[in-house]
Amino acid sequence: MTSDIGLMSLGVIVGVVVIGAVMGKLYSSKMNEELSAKGK
Repeated sequence: MTSDIGLMSLGVIVGVVVIGAVMGKLYSSKMNEELSAKGK
């Protein structure tokens, strides 16, 4: 029982971290594109 809850919480934490990393990459690349477009 306890191990199941631990695995679930661990999976949620990993999922949040992965989603956050992907969103951060997409956001930073989008910002870089906009900045370069404004620069030119």
